[in-house]
Amino acid sequence: MINFIWAEDNEHHIGYKGKLPWYLPNDLKFFKKTTLNKVVVMGRNTFESFPGLLPNRINIVLSRKTDLVETDTLKIVHSIPELNNLLETYSEDIFIIGGATLFSELYVNVNRLYQTKINNTFDGDVVMIPIDYTHWKLIETIPGIIDEKNVYDHEFRIYDKK
Repeated sequence: MINFIWAEDNEHHIGYKGKLPWYLPNDLKFFKKTTLNKVVVMGRNTFESFPGLLPNRINIVLSRKTDLVETDTLKIVHSIPELNNLLETYSEDIFIIGGATLFSELYVNVNRLYQTKINNTFDGDVVMIPIDYTHWKLIETIPGIIDEKNVYDHEFRIYDKK
């Protein structure tokens, strides 16, 4: 099953200057718990925003460049058709984790959405693609806990395609 997983603010921002526009440990924990031991797919810019490979996951990076070196946990593809062929070889859940171009390219294939909605507005230069929620059924909402480390009101929403 192909899933999208992302966090966004009230204006649908998902990135700013190559990073997340906020710090929200609860979202990072939710992301880790949801994607652990799964396949994660990302564009080159998203990949470069991390300090390294996401551990305990198969990392697939879509990049036009040819300078990345594949390993057991890092696979490189150079086109959407090549990506789709590779994804067919995996039986576990596949998580598309960004960026916006990859979300746009793979939207027709997605079965489930994992959205962290942050009830705040941040500076952003990348926005999530428009999602027509009339084609999706909200199956679960998990309230986020606000505390000294998680200062923004947030919730986790899971949608299945109708």
